[in-house]
Amino acid sequence: MKKYCLAVDLVDDPVMIAEYEAFHKQIRPEIEKSIKDAGITRMDIFRLENRLFMIMEAEDDFSFEKKAQMDASNPKVQEWEQLMWKYQQALPSAKPGEKWILMKQIFALNNS
Repeated sequence: MKKYCLAVDLVDDPVMIAEYEAFHKQIRPEIEKSIKDAGITRMDIFRLENRLFMIMEAEDDFSFEKKAQMDASNPKVQEWEQLMWKYQQALPSAKPGEKWILMKQIFALNNS
């Protein structure tokens, strides 16, 4: 099992943030299916002000490249991504067109 943490910002507008959260109360079934089909077994998104933080667990053979290829050929996922980009904004360090940015792990506490 692999674990990834990613971050992105939302447009800093309370109404838009509320709309974004409403979309995530119950995501579209085809979006949930595409996430699971890519090998993602768990996904949690947290928010602090307008910063989003995602923790994602995936099967060992998961790759972001494979997920991107699957998403590019799925019109429903493309529609969802376009809709979500209305609410999201790139982090200051993002490359052009980059949304969620992979975070570097700097600490882990293991209770073993």
